[in-house]
Amino acid sequence: MFLTEYFQHKRDWTNCLTEVMIESAEGWIASAQSGTKAQSGENPLPNLRNGPLAGIPVSLKDTIIVGGYDATVGYSSFVGNDDGGRDGAMVRMLKDMGAVPHVKTNCPITLLSFESGNDVWGRTENPFKRGYSPGGSTGGESALLAMGGSRIGVGSDVAGSVRLPAHWGGCYSLRCSTGRWIKGGIRTSMPGQEGVPSVYSPMARTLGDLRYFAREVIKFGPWRYDGTVHPLAWRGEIEKEFEEKKKLKVGVLWSDGVVDPSPACRRALEMVVDALKAKGHEIVDLEGQNAPPDMYEGLKIASLVLNADGGQMFDSFRRPGEWLDTGAAQIRWLANLWNPLRYVYYLWVKYVRKDHVWAGLIENWRPQSAFENWKLVAQREVYRAKWFEWWNQQGLDVIVSPPNATPALPLDAMKDAVSSCGYTFLFNLLDYSAGVLPVTHVRAELDQLPKGFNIKKLNGVARGAYKYYDAKKMDDLPVGVQVIGRRLEEEKVLAVMQRVEDALGENKYELLGVDTIEMLD
Repeated sequence: MFLTEYFQHKRDWTNCLTEVMIESAEGWIASAQSGTKAQSGENPLPNLRNGPLAGIPVSLKDTIIVGGYDATVGYSSFVGNDDGGRDGAMVRMLKDMGAVPHVKTNCPITLLSFESGNDVWGRTENPFKRGYSPGGSTGGESALLAMGGSRIGVGSDVAGSVRLPAHWGGCYSLRCSTGRWIKGGIRTSMPGQEGVPSVYSPMARTLGDLRYFAREVIKFGPWRYDGTVHPLAWRGEIEKEFEEKKKLKVGVLWSDGVVDPSPACRRALEMVVDALKAKGHEIVDLEGQNAPPDMYEGLKIASLVLNADGGQMFDSFRRPGEWLDTGAAQIRWLANLWNPLRYVYYLWVKYVRKDHVWAGLIENWRPQSAFENWKLVAQREVYRAKWFEWWNQQGLDVIVSPPNATPALPLDAMKDAVSSCGYTFLFNLLDYSAGVLPVTHVRAELDQLPKGFNIKKLNGVARGAYKYYDAKKMDDLPVGVQVIGRRLEEEKVLAVMQRVEDALGENKYELLGVDTIEMLD
């Protein structure tokens, strides 16, 4: 009863939960301890006492299939579909490891938003500040983890959906490369979309928990549960190498070339850079002759290849009149514009407003033919090769960057800021491993925009994000930093995240305490 009331409190404070599975969890535990099969006919949980996740509660994004519970993805049309009481592959593996799935968490309808709301479950708010988003599409997880309602969570990431919520919600996350983590046993809004594959990845309240969970899951052999997973065991020697390497070569991405980071996000990155410099690591500013391949080009390719269907698939599950996230609504509106009208709009943006950035994004924003989609995938591969060669030339160990240009934005801001996603989205296109750790909080006295800052001079993407930046209103919201490796370098990324946190020393981020939540309530 106490646990049920506790999670009801979490639900009431931020509306982060979709399902509370405490009673079922007790049944799973009892069946495992007795050695009997679960009612669904699955095998008993063999490792509840001795498994690597023995007894650890794990929260799951609403999209993950748990037998007997809905995986709605925020669509009313998916309500009542409990998959015949059978767990999906990911949940079967977690239970075999001894984990106890105890709650499911909210996400946005369509999954294409940095907010987390829908008509089925309502809207999730940031635990640090009412009226602000906890991020998306794994925003329910970040809100729950920030409040101490779970130690470990699992979410998905197609454009930053576990990293942005960690940044906005003050927790930790890792975006795995495709093939490193189970993808089976889920429901999605975009089945068949492979231009920028979605990946499932872990989140946690502490870095220690994140590292342990990621390591043990991969060591356990997830390829035995899902044929899409590479049979690539955890490489402890790489983890150890970067735990001990005396001098790291760290590239600093100060801007994605589309939206410069806000004062709060730049300050967090400066804190990390200064801490690494103080430990003797080599810092390379990725500007001028050291600049990476054009990130704006990457944003254009990623945006078109992800939405090559013009949003038709995610909209096909939505019932007439069902609320659509404001960011996704923008995606559909632009894609549905009559082609001649879109072209006039493009000309007006490019030549009258003189906004080449926004014009370049909307020029071909429409459903792509199969031929056009193939060409986009070919462009993606050429772009990936450019980054591969550039990284080789630079000889970097990792890159550090902001996870986003701003801290958490208010609810409904995605109608303007949906395209401000380059800092995370690019590394989905490249399929790089990347993690986020919290570093500091917005400070009204430190993070004001400079005098004379003129939002009207910004491009359309930057203007949409900065429209909502107000350091006074955002005071105390979390701010994180992203650590980026190359493809399949999860071991390295987690080790360097630890090096960063250790280097921060006394400036290390302090987690939101449960007593603070009670006080705020």
